[in-house]
Amino acid sequence: MRVMICVTHLLGTGHLSRALTLARAFSGAGHDAHVVSGGVPVGNLSYEGVTLHQLPAVKSDGVNFTTLLTESGVKADETYLSDRKSTLLGLLKQITPDVVITELYPFGRRILKGEFLALLNAARDLPHPPLVFSSVRDILAPPSKPQKALETEAVIAAYYDGVLVHSAEAVTPLAASWPVSEPLRDKLYYTGFVTPPAAGAHPDGLGLGEVLVTAGGGAVGMPLFQAAVQAAALDPDNQWRLLVGGADKERDIKTLKTLVTSDNLRIEPTRPDFRQMLSGAKAAVCMCGYNTAMDLLQSATPAVFVPFDAGGEVEQTLRAESLAKQTGFAVVPAAQANAERLISALRGLDGMRPKQSDPSQFDGAAQTVEIVENSLKERDI
Repeated sequence: MRVMICVTHLLGTGHLSRALTLARAFSGAGHDAHVVSGGVPVGNLSYEGVTLHQLPAVKSDGVNFTTLLTESGVKADETYLSDRKSTLLGLLKQITPDVVITELYPFGRRILKGEFLALLNAARDLPHPPLVFSSVRDILAPPSKPQKALETEAVIAAYYDGVLVHSAEAVTPLAASWPVSEPLRDKLYYTGFVTPPAAGAHPDGLGLGEVLVTAGGGAVGMPLFQAAVQAAALDPDNQWRLLVGGADKERDIKTLKTLVTSDNLRIEPTRPDFRQMLSGAKAAVCMCGYNTAMDLLQSATPAVFVPFDAGGEVEQTLRAESLAKQTGFAVVPAAQANAERLISALRGLDGMRPKQSDPSQFDGAAQTVEIVENSLKERDI
């Protein structure tokens, strides 16, 4: 089975990371897995077993998701976007997939609907049309207008064989963030959470007993990091470590180091062994993207969430508030995330650890493969 997963990350790297986790699961099951990435290239993710195809890259203009920029930061014009579409359609013909998976679309990435619709129409016109699935995380950005939900449902009805919801329905049903009609409900497949296997302890003990601060792989974490630098100075009994991501991480690290006034703080770029470090950490201070939340649930590490909410984003806040109902998690809104609030929230977690989650809830990648395999068998009977 040849699988083509199409993903465009615009700000952080979570969408691409999750798509790669799915692709590795397909590859591990003996299938030919292709990821077509339309976001800026990312170097610190695992591409093992996956054929990666890079489109002419786009990114958002900060938290303005209505404007697309090229990798160099200029506005992506019609010629540039047309080249993306042509490359995407060429890859469809080259790969001739049995299955096409669009990450987030049509529930999001509507700014790219032209290329997605071109892909869907071209796939339907192939001599052997592939099965088509949408892949979505546990919580979506709710539609700002009812019409957007209706348009999404119309695209699902016209082109899609199913929607892969990477959540446990009993924990976070899609209806918690998106209106689910009966016709849409009939197309939902809950896979469980998609995440790599639990990392286990770091072989060198890195991160042990530390407060780890991360804002994922994106470029929107500076306010959180600045508050954390000040918090570390108020917390001399603990070792703090900031892991800084984004395209400008070297510049940001240099800026942050000028603010340091204590000797219990290390600042460095994001690391591929972060998940292993997390398992031994005293606590984490972080945003609340899907992948970060999964890492914390797997490692049962206490955390203070500072959910990303700029530009009217509500996804991370909904997720953080849901998780904070459990022991070992706390939420500090971004607008209130100063050093004193972070220290207070961390001290409120002293001696608390989240309950160890059922490992079967994190088998979403394997369950996705099984769902797609069974759907293909049923179609070909």
